[in-house]
Amino acid sequence: MATSALTTQDDIGAALRLRLAGFVRTLRDNGFKTGLAETNDALALLCSPFIKRPSALKPAFRALFCGRRSDWQRFDELFDAYWFEKGVKSGVKVSGSHPKKGMKTIRDLMDAQGNRQDTIAGDVERQPGEEDEETGDTPSGRREGASIAENLGRIDFRDIHDPEALEKAHALAERLARSMRVRLTRRDRRKRKGPRLDLRRTIRHSIAHGGLPIELIRKGPRERQLRLVVLLDASGSMNNYTAVFTRFVHGILDNFREAEAFLFHTRLVHVSSALSERDAARALDRMGLMAQGVGGGTKIGEALADFNRWHAARVIHSRTCVMILSDGYDTGAPELLGEEMARLRRRCKRIVWLNPLIGWQGYEPTAGGMQAALPNIDLFAPAHNLDSLAALEPYLAKL
Repeated sequence: MATSALTTQDDIGAALRLRLAGFVRTLRDNGFKTGLAETNDALALLCSPFIKRPSALKPAFRALFCGRRSDWQRFDELFDAYWFEKGVKSGVKVSGSHPKKGMKTIRDLMDAQGNRQDTIAGDVERQPGEEDEETGDTPSGRREGASIAENLGRIDFRDIHDPEALEKAHALAERLARSMRVRLTRRDRRKRKGPRLDLRRTIRHSIAHGGLPIELIRKGPRERQLRLVVLLDASGSMNNYTAVFTRFVHGILDNFREAEAFLFHTRLVHVSSALSERDAARALDRMGLMAQGVGGGTKIGEALADFNRWHAARVIHSRTCVMILSDGYDTGAPELLGEEMARLRRRCKRIVWLNPLIGWQGYEPTAGGMQAALPNIDLFAPAHNLDSLAALEPYLAKL
């Protein structure tokens, strides 16, 4: 790619806009809620005297882009990785071209404003996220990260044997759950006297009137958020999937009050308090201490009986979706499982059963326990890879 010099103020502004676009995309990829308004405000900050003082620009961006405590805790790491070329932890996804591949850091761009004879390679021509030239170096951060995420998204968890790739799959599952949680909990619903105007629906309804917005559609927050109750099978037959599912459930429960988690094998254990730990390693350690007997047999019917008897009245309301992650292999009586599933179905809004075996070629739910449970299941879906977990969100969004 040809090298172009930043000889005018307009060139410098173009380079800064491209870098800012890449930074906003990085934040979105890591679960931040950023839109056009935040981007415009950030651009105004870059045009202000803040550009000459990076120590003041970081807290200004932090206050602008961080809307939650988890965003606040992760922002500095993302900012330093993108703008100052500092190292990135394995769980952080960086979008845009890496600074070492033709993109200057914020300090370099500041120097360019003071000395217009400095040159950078391809800042003006390259669009954010565009692929770099073929070289012997490591590909750009976005391309490599996106490729890894796409590949892991399609691979069955039982076929991932490399420890590093498995840890990345765990981290991606947790980040996927957090992104789903944010979108589901922040979604508004249509209201006659809502506090905000629903512009999209208003425009759609105006088509019948020749484009005149005669009927104003309003929206507001839901009175009661969707509650998820997760029952996770931790028996020996689920060994290849339990670790990834646990990280997925940890992402759902992290700072999310409308969710509860239970783990079962030969008995039922309430693990919400353990998985509410922000640190994933500590959460898994606590859960391991609470759930002794992991990796043994499965008694799904007895576990559901304990849940219906001791926990259901407390954790289930009219907008509750019960999510069961299990292969359906039950060492107990199928009749008991069928009875308890019917009892559970009468209490909650929906029952979702995620079975990793559905992703296997030629699988049929012929096990006695699975056959007994099927009549009371609203959604019977696969959960063998990250893509199948992501496909769950559109269904939950309609509840």
